[in-house]
Amino acid sequence: MPDYYDALGVGRDADPDEIKRAFRQLARDTHPDSNPDDPTAEQRFREVAEAYEVLSDPGRRAAYDRGDTADFSDLFSSFAGIDEVLSRFFGGAFGGFGAAPQGPARGSDVGVATSVTLAEAAAGAEREISFRTRVVCPTCQGRGAAPGTDLESCGACGGQGARRVTRQTILGTTMAIAPCEVCNGRGRVVVTPCSECHGGGGMADVVSVTIDIPAGIEDGARMRVPGRGSAGDPGGRSGDLYVEVSVAADPRFERHGPDLVHRVQVGIAEATLGTTVAIPTVDGDDIEIDVPPGTQPGAVFRLSKQGMPRLRRRGRGDLLVEVGVHILDRLDPEAEEALRSFAEASGESPAEPKVRRRHRR
Repeated sequence: MPDYYDALGVGRDADPDEIKRAFRQLARDTHPDSNPDDPTAEQRFREVAEAYEVLSDPGRRAAYDRGDTADFSDLFSSFAGIDEVLSRFFGGAFGGFGAAPQGPARGSDVGVATSVTLAEAAAGAEREISFRTRVVCPTCQGRGAAPGTDLESCGACGGQGARRVTRQTILGTTMAIAPCEVCNGRGRVVVTPCSECHGGGGMADVVSVTIDIPAGIEDGARMRVPGRGSAGDPGGRSGDLYVEVSVAADPRFERHGPDLVHRVQVGIAEATLGTTVAIPTVDGDDIEIDVPPGTQPGAVFRLSKQGMPRLRRRGRGDLLVEVGVHILDRLDPEAEEALRSFAEASGESPAEPKVRRRHRR
């Protein structure tokens, strides 16, 4: 994953104003219209725009900082997508690139949700996701034209799919290429529409996608599946599928990143004299640990590498076992007598038992 902070030249603690100022300067310095003889300017500007689009959005920035599995490197399918960022930022002062047009409209992204247990999050899991979206028409295969008929060249743009326009930008007058509004950048038009999709090239349907959920995924992480979203206009590429994964709580553990915490209760005698207890692990096995004599309430024992896998990294976290001492609120006479004998032998002075009074009728 690229370092977006480095691309903008800011620290990881940079505030929104600092990020905005850095982008404003770099956008002017790296824009291809400012560097017509530099073949690398286009790529450098794309990296700067991509970094700003992620770090300027609180949700995307938080996901990036967490290291979520969402792929941010394809935010812009064309320079027209970057032009939208510039238009929002500079209020329309920037013009478009004198390069390839946007072309047919890309399909919209689709968001769905799924859940896994903590054990599945530890081992990795597979999920089949079903959702309703726009799919390519099976009759015309997304062409929009009736089977057996051809598309004709667009008369408005001469089949080029784009037209040249002049724009006034902060860099002066520039020549840009805009998609043809008649054929939507396709260069061809439908003469005889498909009877199934009426020339649109797509229709609504329920689709199923099987995704692999990586081991170590955290609650709320978002996964991106490229090209499995809504179908685009005829000739346009499909959008992406975003799957938000929730990890169900497990009553046995409390999760802190890759580490897990398990709390166990022992009796007074066990804490004083020592004992052995069975500790569950997220993988399903139990591990016996020795609680040494004299263990105090709140003591923590660390079981190395028995926690969650580290997402996209080697190794695992630890399982922390916190020991609590169970204090009985009621004792039978025999147990109370034994405890008082212990208190006397150890020099303690517990309260005397209260005498219960009988109520007369």
